[in-house]
Amino acid sequence: MTPAMFLLDTSVLLLHYFKAPGADRIHRIISDEKNSILVASVSITELGRRLVATGCDPMEARASALSYATLCERVVPIDTAASIRAFELGAASRTRIPLVDALIAACASICDATLVHRDDHFLGIPADLLQQVDAAP
Repeated sequence: MTPAMFLLDTSVLLLHYFKAPGADRIHRIISDEKNSILVASVSITELGRRLVATGCDPMEARASALSYATLCERVVPIDTAASIRAFELGAASRTRIPLVDALIAACASICDATLVHRDDHFLGIPADLLQQVDAAP
């Protein structure tokens, strides 16, 4: 795999956490030292909340979410630039994109990173606006 910059969507963080089918592909991306790994700040919140929703202890969920944040080269904040880019991606998309996912996609877009995800709604975003890899098995 050639070195690249990847922003991991919450869906692939969950895939990796639960060691679900396809987790090995995500692990290879994360563990390749030539790759730069990013995560959107909102994914840290979303990951923790989703872990709690699956029955995980809130303190364990918090620790797990923070451990993914620390393995990344950078946590990309949701700022005005990301908010405007999320609006632009949503307006250009052929499908409706939930707000949190639009913000995550915007973070990838403004960082020129490839978004790694498992959500079909991202596929409606034109390729010239967002590089992406669908990690669905």
